[in-house]
Amino acid sequence: MTRGLDSARPPEGSARPPEGSARPPEGSGLHWAWVVAPVTFVTLVGSAAFRSVPGVLMDPLHMEFGWSHATIGLAVSVNMMLFGLISPFAAALMDRFGIRPVVTFALVMVALGSGLTVFMTAAWQLVLCWGVLVGVGAGSMSMAFIATVVNRWFVARRGLVAGVLTAGNATGQLVFLPLVAWLATHHGWRSAALTTAAAALAVVPLIVLLMRNHPADLGLRAYGATDADPGPPPHQPVGSSAGRALQVLGTAARQPTFWLLAGGFAICGATTNGLIATHFIPAAMDHGMPPTTAASLLAVVGIFDVAGTIASGWFTDRIDPRMLLLAYYVLRGVGLLALPSLLSPHTTPSTWVFIIFYGLDWVATVPPTVMLCRDRFGAADGSIVFAWVFASHQVGAAFAAYGAGVIRDRTGSYDLAFYLAAGLCVVAAFLSVSIRRVPSPTIADEPALAPV
Repeated sequence: MTRGLDSARPPEGSARPPEGSARPPEGSGLHWAWVVAPVTFVTLVGSAAFRSVPGVLMDPLHMEFGWSHATIGLAVSVNMMLFGLISPFAAALMDRFGIRPVVTFALVMVALGSGLTVFMTAAWQLVLCWGVLVGVGAGSMSMAFIATVVNRWFVARRGLVAGVLTAGNATGQLVFLPLVAWLATHHGWRSAALTTAAAALAVVPLIVLLMRNHPADLGLRAYGATDADPGPPPHQPVGSSAGRALQVLGTAARQPTFWLLAGGFAICGATTNGLIATHFIPAAMDHGMPPTTAASLLAVVGIFDVAGTIASGWFTDRIDPRMLLLAYYVLRGVGLLALPSLLSPHTTPSTWVFIIFYGLDWVATVPPTVMLCRDRFGAADGSIVFAWVFASHQVGAAFAAYGAGVIRDRTGSYDLAFYLAAGLCVVAAFLSVSIRRVPSPTIADEPALAPV
């Protein structure tokens, strides 16, 4: 079944597979999944441009407008909260109307929110632009976008592809963070804001031309599909998208596994996007480090995040995802505990050890979490369940973004925020290992939610 904007014909020269085939017939060319995946990656890179902005522009906005760290952190907090809470509804909208229109709308919203900041004169306008507009746009193509693409287009290599796509956010940080810092230093923060808006708009043509909603739109089955695991069917949900998202939440919330995953992922968000991505640069500047140096260090986190996340995807296909999460959270806590003693006006070998170490661990938690959501809650509902789990990630990030700013304003230091975050990582490790082991479902007609 085709629908909406995704009812596209196969590209010229592509062949429809014979009935029951797991992939296009020999000689028919590259499976379209390997077109959708790179387009998704580039889209995530372009949309991640804004993720570079808050930490870099916090001090310039403070200097120009006199806004406190807590006030600016509030705008980031609203952004992160909406980023997470919009995600489940975006996953349901993609299920109902298709990936292409939802992601196109999201990119336009990010560009609009970032671009309008050049006209702001009051703190509420910062909250509206950074918080609401960018939050809604970014949330509409967040991790639920990754889970939707992976679950629909791939049966084989799911963990690896999830890792590569998740690394798209880190690559965006890598590409844009030094550029944003340089623009803000030499040409003012407004040029940096306009650059991030342009980056989001630049990706729209790729989505319009190459993105497809489901392999069935091209007469294909998912890459690596078999009769035992054909992937989710191209069905039309009954009722509203909001209703479907809430129905899946209501069913999943009755399972202990959902709350264990959501609790751990909330701490993941607090210790990455909320604390480090938002406050690492101001914290380093408090110790005398130049902003461009601090931004470059955070960009290096992005470099190693790419390697760490791809490796995590590879490991997820081979190792119990619960054990991976246990290891990731423990290692992250160790790094946060050491960070206050490592910051100084200059980079040292110990600083580089932290940056590399933290980069490898940054979002390595995503592939095993995506896999656990699919295995425990089924292929049909797994993407929406993960979107709700990711919502908890952003709620945790929102509290950390605002809370760390309050701690900095009241104590004059971020040290307490780092120590508290290290303690939370221990809690996340315990939650992850508490998830019961359940064999992955393998039959095609699995129930929407597997028992736990």
